[in-house]
Formats: sequence, C-alpha cells, structure tokens
Amino acid sequence: MPQPPNMQQMMKQVQQMQADMMKAQEQLKDEVVEASAGGGMVTVKVSGDLELREIKIDPEAVDPEDVELLQDMVLAATNEAIRSAQELANRKLGGLTGGLGDLGIPGL
Repeated sequence: MPQPPNMQQMMKQVQQMQADMMKAQEQLKDEVVEASAGGGMVTVKVSGDLELREIKIDPEAVDPEDVELLQDMVLAATNEAIRSAQELANRKLGGLTGGLGDLGIPGL
C-alpha cells in the first residue's frame, strides 16, 4: 500500500515554491528583451513581466507618405518583443512549477 503524503512536508515545499515564484516574478521586472523590425528602423523593449519599456524609431522610418509601413514595423517589433518576454518568463517560472508533480498530489 502506498505511503500517504506527508502533509507537513508538502506544505513546506509549496511555501518554498511560492517564495521562489514571487522572487522569480520580481526578477522578471528587471529583465528586458529587445526586438526590432525594418532592419532596425524600429526597436522595442519589453520587460519580463510584459511591460512595454521603450520604443525607438529611426527618423529615416518616418515617411509621411507611408505611415502604414511604420505602423506595421512598430506592430511587428512589439509582437516579437512580447513573444520573447513570454518565453523568458516561461523559462524562469516553468522550472519552478515543474516541482509540483513531485509532491504526490493527484492532478498536479
């Protein structure tokens, strides 16, 4: 017959994991990823907690006759930066939640 899980040990592990998650989430605020579009004409920086930090637009990219191209470059760079920031967060936080299966709790 399997040994029942040690509730005190489980609670200790869960509390440690929560503390580690909070620490990792705080660290994500300080990490910044960068993406660009249009050969570097538009550069966007996003923090690991998905806050848009900076948008740089090369003056050469500003063409009053083709505002749509500039909009597309800003959109492309922003979306790529957000994807990179989400990957960063998944790498940092994913390793922490992977320990839940070790607790012996069904469904985790």
